[in-house]
Amino acid sequence: MFPPLPCLLCLTLLLPSLGWCQTGGQFNVCRSLRVSEAGPGWELYACQPPPANMKEVMQIKVDPPGITCGNPPERFCTLENPYLCSDECDASSPDLSHPPQLMGDRERGGLITYWQTVTWSRFPEPLLANITLSWNKSLEVVDDIAITFEYGRPTSMVLEKSLDKGVTWQPYQYYADDCLEAFGMSPKRVSELAPSNLTRVICTEQYSRWVGAKEEKMVVFEVRARFGVFAGPKLINMDALYTRMETMKGLRDFFTFTNLRLRLLRPALGGTYVQRDNLLKYFYAISNIDVPARNNRYVTYISTFLNPYQDIFL
Repeated sequence: MFPPLPCLLCLTLLLPSLGWCQTGGQFNVCRSLRVSEAGPGWELYACQPPPANMKEVMQIKVDPPGITCGNPPERFCTLENPYLCSDECDASSPDLSHPPQLMGDRERGGLITYWQTVTWSRFPEPLLANITLSWNKSLEVVDDIAITFEYGRPTSMVLEKSLDKGVTWQPYQYYADDCLEAFGMSPKRVSELAPSNLTRVICTEQYSRWVGAKEEKMVVFEVRARFGVFAGPKLINMDALYTRMETMKGLRDFFTFTNLRLRLLRPALGGTYVQRDNLLKYFYAISNIDVPARNNRYVTYISTFLNPYQDIFL
């Protein structure tokens, strides 16, 4: 019978220690050889791939067709200067275009770049936009997902996720300035959740009410706060969280996805009703989407046996 094969991740602990990992649970088990005054011994720990900001490798798709501004060129205003409509979106001009890839680019030199939709010129027809983020693999979110909006956060939107590469979708969280009116749900905060209902899909009003376009730009899916229910508010006791991930049905799946989708349902209104005489100030604009996650199917081996002093060949 062959012994378990070593894991490449554990090599970060080599020199002077050598390690291996064994699969079989939802979390891999790694161990490293440690030398102390009492002699050599194995240290066991959860073996996890390193997290990364997955915006660097995400594929972005927006729909319906024609939702991105600039074709044809279009003027727009802002909610804070609603009658100064001197800004223009023009897809044919590099300086005036706002394509989808600007939601995931690296902004340099303090210059903010963003994707932008057409204006709500067809009101009362709803201004709807979907943004689908794909990775073609299973990911496990490890920190807050943050979407940065320019010119105001949506009045209502839904964050959805898929576990099967976009074949089926399920709601992750609802956002609205009035949850009862928009979705028929009572508003709730993540801080109100308990261990028994940590995976509950909620509607929050925390990120949708108008407070000014420049004061609050971010819409957040709060992961750290959910982790804190088991690991403590400062996430000190992560072992307790890992244990629950193994034993609590559906918990790890809740933090897992292959795709995310933003369904933008109603743009920022500036804290008032829709003003029909100036519809050029209503649109969506996103400058950044941060998705801190790790590969959920990370298994890498090296071909060596359990003898920790044997030469290692990668």
